Amino acid sequence: MVQHEERGAAAGAPRPPETAAVRPSVRAPRPIATDLPRWLWIPAALGLALILVPLAALVLRAEWGDFWHLLTGAAARDALALSLRTALVSTALCLLIGVPMAAVFARGRFPGLKALRALALVPLVLPPVVGGIALLYAFGRRGLVGQALTPFGIQIPFTEVAVVMAQTFVALPFLVMSVEGALRSAGTRYAAVAATLGASPGRVLWRVTLPLIAPGILSGAILSFSRALGEFGATLAFAGSLQGVTRTLPLEVYLVRESDSASAVALSLVLIALAVCGVVLAYRPRRGQP
Repeated sequence: MVQHEERGAAAGAPRPPETAAVRPSVRAPRPIATDLPRWLWIPAALGLALILVPLAALVLRAEWGDFWHLLTGAAARDALALSLRTALVSTALCLLIGVPMAAVFARGRFPGLKALRALALVPLVLPPVVGGIALLYAFGRRGLVGQALTPFGIQIPFTEVAVVMAQTFVALPFLVMSVEGALRSAGTRYAAVAATLGASPGRVLWRVTLPLIAPGILSGAILSFSRALGEFGATLAFAGSLQGVTRTLPLEVYLVRESDSASAVALSLVLIALAVCGVVLAYRPRRGQP
């Protein structure tokens, strides 16, 4: 009986609180200072103004009541259709030859690689008209390569093919840089794992590397398309300006800027809108990025 009461008392007695596990105190990371010096906003504002003010001037100058009529003229339609068609073909060529170039630059190891990479990116800083002259002396009727094509009746300058070549010449480095950067960021870990599992180099390329860098390829393709669409100097020097054949939208803007300023403004706004869409698509945040 006494033992039963002692057990009941022991059962009813409040239990001492269990000792909490001692956890090491984790100090919250110190937030990184994001405040910028106030003086930094001044040159930033000047830079934005240098870009935005001219664009705003075009918007304010446009004759919006006749905007659609200005864009549906025969010359404007031909120029827009030619620009879109050749820019798409140029982008496809950039993908076809640019992705392998970027892979060689990012993963290749041989003497002279850095020099070749520098030469491949020269069109980024070369004046476009100089590029057009270089293409003319290479593929013209008496050019380095063109003179070998002439006996077969192949004439490249002042044709739609010349437009595509000029656009590809200036747009290719944009895709190469984008894809090469994506390859370097991706690293070789996954490709090495696939290789150790017995995958051939081609299979690794198609099943591992290219899907991994797909966002970089897409961004490069969009930038290449935008650059090809706005090409002017190389096209004029190498392909000329024949309506419906080689007169692209930038050339049409240049030719009508004095005789028909309203059309020039309307066509310029179309090019600006396409360029803005390209930049937004190319640099939109990816999943998992801020």
